[in-house]
Amino acid sequence: MKRSTLIVIHPWLSSVVLLLVFSSASRSVHAQAWGLPEMSAETKACVACHKNENTPIYQQWGSSKHYRANVGCFECHMAKEGEADAFQHEGQWIATIVSPKDCARCHVKESEEFAKSHHSKGARILGSLDNTLAEVVEGNRGMITPAYPHGNSAAAVNGCWQCHGSEVKVLPGGKLDPATWPNTGIGRINPDGSEGSCSACHSRHSFAAYQARHPDNCGKCHMGPDHPQMEIYYESKHGIAFRAFKDELAMDSAKWVVGEDYHKAPTCATCHMSATPSRPATKTRAAKPGMPVTHDVGMRISWNNRPAISVRPEISDEKMGLEGAKVNWETRRANMQNVCINCHEQQWVDNFYVQYDSLIDLYHEKFAKPGLELYNLSKPLMRPVEFSNSLDWVWYELWHHEGRRARHGASMMGPDYTHWHGTYEVAKHFYAKMVPDIEKLIDKGKQSGDADKAAAAEILDKKLEEVLNSPNHNWFLNKMDPAEAEQRKRRQEEFQSRYGN
Repeated sequence: MKRSTLIVIHPWLSSVVLLLVFSSASRSVHAQAWGLPEMSAETKACVACHKNENTPIYQQWGSSKHYRANVGCFECHMAKEGEADAFQHEGQWIATIVSPKDCARCHVKESEEFAKSHHSKGARILGSLDNTLAEVVEGNRGMITPAYPHGNSAAAVNGCWQCHGSEVKVLPGGKLDPATWPNTGIGRINPDGSEGSCSACHSRHSFAAYQARHPDNCGKCHMGPDHPQMEIYYESKHGIAFRAFKDELAMDSAKWVVGEDYHKAPTCATCHMSATPSRPATKTRAAKPGMPVTHDVGMRISWNNRPAISVRPEISDEKMGLEGAKVNWETRRANMQNVCINCHEQQWVDNFYVQYDSLIDLYHEKFAKPGLELYNLSKPLMRPVEFSNSLDWVWYELWHHEGRRARHGASMMGPDYTHWHGTYEVAKHFYAKMVPDIEKLIDKGKQSGDADKAAAAEILDKKLEEVLNSPNHNWFLNKMDPAEAEQRKRRQEEFQSRYGN
């Protein structure tokens, strides 16, 4: 690898930027800014006003690494005449939004990794089933704005869009439509065509690494009934250790390598993004190379638990047209294990994944696969409009809320979310709501006098009987295998004799 120091004058900057360029035949060229030799005249002009008009912003910037590198207001907000969101302010063309494309002027590697991630595609939910809920079922067209004269749903604008990202609409003069801004959604669609928001994690204007590494930073979006990763983390031994030792984790360190700079607890960033050290070979363990920081959070995940039936991440990446389709789940799991092994020994790590995969298999085989088949076979017997039937809600919450909680709980070692908020709720609603709703549909279809509905009801009835008579569900019909029933009775008697009064 060659290394050369170049003085480059950026076409948009009036100051000289010192760049370090790495190049080789095997990797692309990256230019990474070290900093400006002095603060630009344009930024000084901005500061002269904004330190009085927006003192908190000025103070946040003043404590940042950007300030120490002489990177200021103009370097981030500068724009060119003719750009979609550019407007003139005090003699300079600027833009309100600092997009990933803007950040890439200095943070090349991070921006490229982020652009390849699921995070950057978060706004693709805007046409999904979830957004139908917020726009139609929960919402109306009561929010009238210049870009949406026919109205929009305040439930979507204030809910879905704030995590997943809005499609920012620019009004005449460079102002931004209030339905789409303010917004720091992780997959925000920006006027310059880029996807994402760096400030979703690196809150302006301090952009502190400490904050980005803190679990609460992820909790803006990763919480709640359908994906409670933050709550699961705080329930887990990892979260307990974090609360106990957070002052000893060197979270403001520039280097922050697990096993070197800290070792008492991991955060979300530790496992999904942060660097690991290289480890020499020992008598019982092969050498492991270290991993650099990554801004593609999917590169250490071996299951995508978002759909009704979990899929391997390369499959979901392929559907989204991401380069991650070329990286199989085994490689991603090895990446995560590279993190785990810094605190745990190999048997512990291997056995954890046996437990996790087994929970995924249980959810799939007992509930998700038969549940999805039953739901689809029920559709000819239901009203055609989504969420106008009781079964729509039951099935949606069973996989989207309860099934996700069970899977996420197991993935992050949160037993209460795995069981009581997860598999217990899945089972309760499968047997106490889904099955009765299907039985009602079958009876109504058979008595409808409609030949097509009667035929659909017969097919559904046959499938329901097949499911309930399977080994996973036959207990519900009081058809449990006698040998298993006897074994369970014997275990209860042993327990009572051991602990009973």
